[in-house]
Amino acid sequence: MESCNCIEPQWPPDDLLMKYQYISDFFIALAYFSIPLELIYFVKKSAVFPYRWVLVQFGAFIVLCGATHLINLWTFTVHSRTVASVMTTAKVLTAAVSCITALMLVHIIPDLLSVKTRELFLKNKAAELDREMGLIRTQEETGRHVRMLTHEIRSTLDRHTILKTTLVELGRTLALEECALWMPTRTGLELQLSYTLRQQNPVGYTVPIHHPVINQVFSSNRAVKISPNCPVARLRPAGKYMPGEVVAVRVPLLHLSNFHINDWPELSTKRYALMVLMLPSDSARQWHVHELELVEVVADQVAVALSHAAILEESMRARDLLMDQNVALDLARREAETAIRARNDFLAVMNHEMRTPMHAIIALSSLLQETELTPEQRLMVETVLKSSNLLATLINDVLDLSRLEDGSLQLDLGTFNLYAVFREVLNLIKPIASVKKLHVSLNLAPDLPEYAVGDEKRLMQTILNIVGNAVKFSKEGSISITAFVAKLDTLRDSKAPEFLPVLSDNHFYLRVQVKDSGSGINPLDIPKLFTKFAQNQSTGTRNSGGSGLGLAICKRFVNLMEGHIWIESEGLGKGCTAILIVKLGMPERVNESKLPYMPKMPTNHGQTAFPGLKVLVMDENGVSRMVTKGLLLHLGCDVTMVGSSDECLRLVSHEHKVVFMDICVPCIDSYGITIRIHEKFTKRHERPLLVALTGNTDKVTKENCMRAGMDGLILKPVSLDKMRSVLTDLLEHRVFFEAI
Repeated sequence: MESCNCIEPQWPPDDLLMKYQYISDFFIALAYFSIPLELIYFVKKSAVFPYRWVLVQFGAFIVLCGATHLINLWTFTVHSRTVASVMTTAKVLTAAVSCITALMLVHIIPDLLSVKTRELFLKNKAAELDREMGLIRTQEETGRHVRMLTHEIRSTLDRHTILKTTLVELGRTLALEECALWMPTRTGLELQLSYTLRQQNPVGYTVPIHHPVINQVFSSNRAVKISPNCPVARLRPAGKYMPGEVVAVRVPLLHLSNFHINDWPELSTKRYALMVLMLPSDSARQWHVHELELVEVVADQVAVALSHAAILEESMRARDLLMDQNVALDLARREAETAIRARNDFLAVMNHEMRTPMHAIIALSSLLQETELTPEQRLMVETVLKSSNLLATLINDVLDLSRLEDGSLQLDLGTFNLYAVFREVLNLIKPIASVKKLHVSLNLAPDLPEYAVGDEKRLMQTILNIVGNAVKFSKEGSISITAFVAKLDTLRDSKAPEFLPVLSDNHFYLRVQVKDSGSGINPLDIPKLFTKFAQNQSTGTRNSGGSGLGLAICKRFVNLMEGHIWIESEGLGKGCTAILIVKLGMPERVNESKLPYMPKMPTNHGQTAFPGLKVLVMDENGVSRMVTKGLLLHLGCDVTMVGSSDECLRLVSHEHKVVFMDICVPCIDSYGITIRIHEKFTKRHERPLLVALTGNTDKVTKENCMRAGMDGLILKPVSLDKMRSVLTDLLEHRVFFEAI
């Protein structure tokens, strides 16, 4: 073989290759053995990893691979059959574990992919949650602004302040360039620019209310974006910058149809104001949803605040009106009270001033009547007495009517003899009836109680007035007086449905009927009979005298006694029947001896003269003093007259049996004198009887006299018969209080 000069590649010898494989197998085995250690550390630290058993299997596979490479180190040299067997076993196990691991990965990979999908889903959900949290934060911010705006708006109830505050707070919160409020005009056909954010004195621009843009806003309850060129959006002068976005929202004018508020028209609930809001010019900013919601909520709050302001203004106006009315009513009340006091004072003064001359006229006439007179003179004196008594009755009627009308008259309730009242009326009326040759009969029912509880004086005055009218309007015939206890079927009167009597065990209803055969009454004139100062103008009753007060006062007395009074007549010339029903109480136990002594009207019975009876008369009025002295002298009394309290105290002695003192004299303290006389005479039997002469008919006078310790009270005027009766009863019972 020929030699050549070619260069053959220098391959490492077999020993060198074996050496490289040996070193590589060693490092591979070392790496395989280190990987399970790392997996064991990972599994131990990863408490939530779901595939631990897969990692264990994978670690076993790596360990076997490392063991195979490690065993392979012994195959590079001469080795025994045992090494070959171990090597074969390791490779078989490695192959088995490798196949099992590969099969398991087929099932694990989809799960791993699903975990990835789930991870992406959670990321998406997290992003949505972030957006929702942002929305919630936005809503919270919007709510905070709404609460702040609502607080500012409702901090006042003045409508001008509410509207101006709304524009200022919206402009500050939303960073607006302009904000304006258009209000409906008085006619309701136009909107007028009333309030703006930037202009201090907005010009009163007007826009037709039926403009399409306005109709669009009014037809929606949401904030509506409108064109910046719309008439209601031209709030700023035109410039070179692009105008910002504009929205408009309606503001309901609630509950104004019930109010007339200054210069505001009367609006219905379908009327609205218009709020216009403009973003800054030449800005890329746009309206966000939460900002529009804020505007809508504020518009509703403004509507509520305006309605509250309207109600407040109306209530304040009503309060002012009520205060004015209260002031007027209080002024009227004070004026009425002043007038009532003035009237009462006037009546009290006039009562005393009229009764004093009446006292003189009646007393002197009665004294004159006791002298020797010609028939013509006696007739004139009797006429003077009748006229004087009529005038005295008129004075009493006017005073009673006055007290009835102002409610100051109260019934003086007490136990009295009912039979005695009717007998007294009969005794008083018989002399007058005998002059006219009228027969008067009295019929008292057997079941009529003898004693009753009520106002004896008012009852007698009422019955006497009715019987007196029957005598006055009858020229001939008879007059019958019937009294009985009214049953339930006789109580009701169809002409007086308001009279609703109720029966009980402790009271009864007295029914009195006075029937006469007089001139009768036209049925049409009956309602006028109970009207004060109204007289029947029928032919048969003209020129009969009277003031027209009697029946009017009787009706009021009967009403006070919870009763009813009416008159029945078939016509002129057929007579009439007067019927009255009054409520009286039933006394619990009647002991006549313990009943309080109530003097009756004077009669001509009893002692006619009192010779030697020492009487002291104290009266500042000289005429009245002389008249009283004349009456007492005519009755045989020994009279001493004084005109002052000091003189009375100086002259009064135990020899005086009776002291008459006028208690209506302004310059004399009659009550004080009474107390000092009591102090002067410590023994009652040595003290003279103290009797008050007065023209006052009020109960206070009587109570003051009794409280001061007086023994009697007599009302002026006093006739000779009355003075005789007073002295008789006073000396017999040592007390005499005439009924007031």
